[in-house]
Amino acid sequence: MSHTPPGGTAGSGLRRELKTRHLTMMGLGSAIGAGLFLGTGVGIQAAGPAVVLAYVVAGAITVLVMQMLAEMVAARPSSGTFSTYAEDAFGPWAGFAVGWLYWFMMIMIMAVEITGASAIIAGWLGISPWIPALSAIAIFTVINFAAVKNYGEFEFWFALLKVMVIIAFLVLGTLLWLGVLPGSGFVGFDNVSAAGFMPNGWGGVATALLAVAFAFGGIEMVTIAAAESREPEIAVHSAIRSIIWRIGVFYVGSVLLIALLLPYDAIGAASDASESPFTAVLHLAGIPGAVGIMEAVIAVALLSACNTQIYGSSRFLHDLALRGDAPAYFRATDSRGVPVRGVVVSVLFGLVAVGLQYWNPPGLLAFLLNAVGGCLVVIWFAIIFSFLRLHPRLAQGGELTQVRMWAPRVLPWVTAAVVAALVVLMLTTPDGRLQVLAVTVVVAVITTLGLVVTKRKDAR
Repeated sequence: MSHTPPGGTAGSGLRRELKTRHLTMMGLGSAIGAGLFLGTGVGIQAAGPAVVLAYVVAGAITVLVMQMLAEMVAARPSSGTFSTYAEDAFGPWAGFAVGWLYWFMMIMIMAVEITGASAIIAGWLGISPWIPALSAIAIFTVINFAAVKNYGEFEFWFALLKVMVIIAFLVLGTLLWLGVLPGSGFVGFDNVSAAGFMPNGWGGVATALLAVAFAFGGIEMVTIAAAESREPEIAVHSAIRSIIWRIGVFYVGSVLLIALLLPYDAIGAASDASESPFTAVLHLAGIPGAVGIMEAVIAVALLSACNTQIYGSSRFLHDLALRGDAPAYFRATDSRGVPVRGVVVSVLFGLVAVGLQYWNPPGLLAFLLNAVGGCLVVIWFAIIFSFLRLHPRLAQGGELTQVRMWAPRVLPWVTAAVVAALVVLMLTTPDGRLQVLAVTVVVAVITTLGLVVTKRKDAR
């Protein structure tokens, strides 16, 4: 595959107008969602303060997978990213399957995010949830119609709001723990001592690992956007590196403070903002309107992530069309390099998915959402094995840049083994087994379609 020409990605009208800071915030925007604000309690409940170990393992997996992906992106920039590399490594059927699987995942995640945000906004205004859902989708469609540099600027500031909130929480939590705030005393390690560092043993840490394994999902969005950055090699490396350490600080720091500040038996799963451990910490600090503040934060987090999903899914569809895996209709870009048709169809399917949530046919939605839960594992495997196949070719062809995977003959296999162990762990729980079953069915259907479509394409 040839290197991308200066004007845009190979054979497309996409423009290279994104800056490194745009990429960084887009990755953060995708990875910081309701999972952080509502889901952290599940991991802490399972493992206690030892949940930090689960985050370290999940973070390590993400770092290694993203470094492999960064090497390939720097060498061969493509908005199809790991879908393109799967095709390069294993043939058209693999590119088709991985591409459409990820597109399906983004559309379903978009629907979950917009449904969650609209429910919060509807509660504030006393209106039906479909009104804010439709309004938000309409606004994001217009934003995604903008030239990519304008989209990048909007998402930069949108995601920055979430980052500022988390930084404020870390500062507030630290002051509260130290007993510096009025009416508070030094907490120290009293709550940890009362419950123990690992109250449920290694089994609890394993359970927590399942709860937090996909917390860092969304960082891969950076590699989709890298094809529209001015210097993909430099931008993707810098963005991934800064995202990983920031996400690590935000997630681990927040979880650690929650475990230190709140009694173990007071932390659990949260279905809404009022039950969030973040809200409980704000109550401890005596901040009025804590529930309302967290509702606003969660709504912004969901809306920002939804906006990024629309961007990513439209670029993925455009790239699939360029490679003949989607209708040629979606190859077109407008004069500013925006794949408008891709944006429209992604939004339409997002609305269908939102409609599914309101209709809620028995079993179907739960099945699809469970499939989404396992999609990221399949994507990880696709990246790892594509890297193992392509790395020797990139080295032999002189395509490697300064962005390299560490110990390329050893660490990819170690990563694959850890991810495989995670799948085995998933099979030990009812929810995990359902996820594995659902994603296996979805992958089987998409792969079969890929084999049929690409065989017909070859015949033509």
